Amino acid sequence: QVQLVESGGGLVQAGGSLRLSCAASVNILSINAMGWYRQAPGKQRELVATMTSGGTTNYADSVKGRFTISRDNAENTMYLQMNSLKPEDTAVYLCHAQRGVFRLIDYWGQGTQVTVSS
Repeated sequence: QVQLVESGGGLVQAGGSLRLSCAASVNILSINAMGWYRQAPGKQRELVATMTSGGTTNYADSVKGRFTISRDNAENTMYLQMNSLKPEDTAVYLCHAQRGVFRLIDYWGQGTQVTVSS
């Protein structure tokens, strides 16, 4: 079982920055892949950024060059640095983890609200 706790959301003006954190209850290196997703009202959940246990990253086109995913292995924490925020980045941001050997299991955090004002 993996518990994920997000923090760092809030209200920011367009052009500003926020850093989200996702603390995992297990050794982060035992997790196959972690990532950030977001869901805006009335819209489907979408991938923002992912990172494999080997460190390979992937970003949605809409955030490339503005967002950076990273992790601190010692703290078992994943981060999402968000710069040059836009109103369309407003959403609930959810931490995701996928872990397993023979069967991958998905885990989700409770989400943190990010609101970008114009």
